[in-house]
Amino acid sequence: MSDLYQEILIQRETPFVNKLIKAALIVFTVLLVIVAFLLHPLLLVAAVIFGCVSFFYLIPKLEVEYEYLYVNGELDIDVIYSKQKRKKVASYNVNDLEILAPERSHALDAYRNRNLKVRDFSSGKEGAKTYLFVFNTDKGQEMLKAEPGEIILNDMRRLAPRKVNLM
Repeated sequence: MSDLYQEILIQRETPFVNKLIKAALIVFTVLLVIVAFLLHPLLLVAAVIFGCVSFFYLIPKLEVEYEYLYVNGELDIDVIYSKQKRKKVASYNVNDLEILAPERSHALDAYRNRNLKVRDFSSGKEGAKTYLFVFNTDKGQEMLKAEPGEIILNDMRRLAPRKVNLM
């Protein structure tokens, strides 16, 4: 038996709100520096602290990529901020899969009525081929929105044929 390894990188489309937040942080930092020079030099310390927090902690969180790593029935999802910082956010096993179907499939109607929290790890682009996964976890059922490739979908179908709906 051969091992299946698949890695997919999904660039999340930056929402308009995030672009607006980024611009507001930059403008506010510049204004704070100008005001500090005009009024009181002590305000310059506050401007530098605000600028550092903005540029090193807040702005990098606004650009997001997701990496799906699939190895023999294990799906690991990492989030990458500004192509610099990586954080593992989720790990799932195909054995815990309840159902997998395209986002608009009627096979998911019973799960939509349960008001499960949806964890969105998709690109957010219009027309992207997104799928919804429902996994049984320690905390109950969890719904996951993602854009896996054909290789991952076919292997999950091979491992759990009754739980995977690709139509």
